[in-house]
Amino acid sequence: MLSYRHAFHAGNHADVLKHLMLMQLIHYLKQKDKPFWAIDTHAGAGLYALEGGYAARLTEYESGIGRLWPRKDLPSALAEYVDLVRELNPDGKLRVYPGSPWLALHAMRAQDRLCLFELHSKDCRLLQNNFSEAGRRVTISASDGFAGLKALLPPAPRRGLILIDPSYELREDYQQVLHALRDNLPRFTGGLYAVWYPQLGRIESKQLPEKLKRLAGKNWLHVALTVRTPATDGIGMHGSGMFIVNPPWTLHAMLKDVMPYLVATLGQDEGAGFTLEQKAE
Repeated sequence: MLSYRHAFHAGNHADVLKHLMLMQLIHYLKQKDKPFWAIDTHAGAGLYALEGGYAARLTEYESGIGRLWPRKDLPSALAEYVDLVRELNPDGKLRVYPGSPWLALHAMRAQDRLCLFELHSKDCRLLQNNFSEAGRRVTISASDGFAGLKALLPPAPRRGLILIDPSYELREDYQQVLHALRDNLPRFTGGLYAVWYPQLGRIESKQLPEKLKRLAGKNWLHVALTVRTPATDGIGMHGSGMFIVNPPWTLHAMLKDVMPYLVATLGQDEGAGFTLEQKAE
């Protein structure tokens, strides 16, 4: 949706889960010397100021990255993610939050390539400005990421991560996600596909994980973080989830350790909890 701006939600609980997962998937791909591509279908602006502008209106980061920021007992996977955010805030005060593109680029190696799509014209210009010195390692396309995937898959090195994270403000986004997997999994069967989704009152959100399971086949992982009891009026996001096709074999054990910590730290009421399930054959 062209009116959507992720800056309103930068650093919230959903970003924490998504970016923790993103870091872990990139680290897994880095275990081999061969290069890989990381593709983000809905990249956003790349960097977000938290003390002014859109993020300051809702201050959602305060109940997300803000709760992790002062902690000294972070599990190692979370500590690694938070330490990367600290690189943007060297004075120790949380002022700037990185989006998926910035985190991905700074976790990747010189031989790896980052491919970004952003359809919102203003956010795309911000994205281009934020990555103006990245050189050939980063390509930015002011176009629809769903449509653009077909031209990139399979990537030249035959190794890659595809992050699919639309806003879901349009009901059509749910079907677009399913179509993207259905169309591209046969084209790049060995790819790491990471689908983010919001936990909302609408039926499309509730049904998406089961539909993804049927598409993914024999090798997937699903994790969701619920931070509060769903509102009685059905309005608002009460959590989010990540669905991974071809997940690293170590991912389940890491999440089994980290998710209870996230529930305890980011949970807002007695409805907080997590889901962790996988299929591996």
